[in-house]
Amino acid sequence: MKDLIEPFLYPHNLFFWGLVFAAVRYRKWGLWLLLAWFYAFGNGWVANQVRYWYNAEIASTAFPADFTGNFMLPGCGGDARQIPDCAKARLTRLAELVNQTSHDAPLIHITTLFCQPYLDYLQPLLKRETRLDCFHGGATTYHEFYTLNSRLDHKIPLWFVTSDYHAYRVHQLALQYGFNAKVYAAPSSTFRPVNCGTTCFLTVNLSNFDLFAKLSAEIASFYVYQLTHRFT
Repeated sequence: MKDLIEPFLYPHNLFFWGLVFAAVRYRKWGLWLLLAWFYAFGNGWVANQVRYWYNAEIASTAFPADFTGNFMLPGCGGDARQIPDCAKARLTRLAELVNQTSHDAPLIHITTLFCQPYLDYLQPLLKRETRLDCFHGGATTYHEFYTLNSRLDHKIPLWFVTSDYHAYRVHQLALQYGFNAKVYAAPSSTFRPVNCGTTCFLTVNLSNFDLFAKLSAEIASFYVYQLTHRFT
């Protein structure tokens, strides 16, 4: 009973049901549109379908043990002394994948302004011999791919390891530059499917709004780049 009643007492669901009441009571198109938007982007079932599509089409969570190519990790900020949590998540996933592969001494490319903190974090996690290539590729993901385009051999299979919210841009840019690549996403709570139980269709979940906010920011960033990169 607690699990059934508790979701309805969360502030965002109180607002949702208040919006339902207002739309029914006042019958204004603006309220109905606001209700439809709030429900569509907050509903757990809808968001889970987007998560399943994203994990299947954009960012893989499965890795073949017989992979014989190289690895590429885009940086995630930091300074000369420490790295942020997003970089740690990417490096941890990268080490797990490298340790799984049967490829002898795989080559790991890392793009970041401050290499040493990345290498200091990664090396203790590696359980096998590797080759490391860390360099500054540029200030943004777009600059990094411009550098990678001339630096890497496009014929060698490449496995990008990045954050799940960042995977869309990496996936699209890898296709655009013609890399023989796949993208592995280091998962975060935002992109994990939410529980969709008895109250799923009658409530909204804040993590779903976070999901669509991050996706829309990534997609908008890439298409703005598509429209403007020829002129800059």
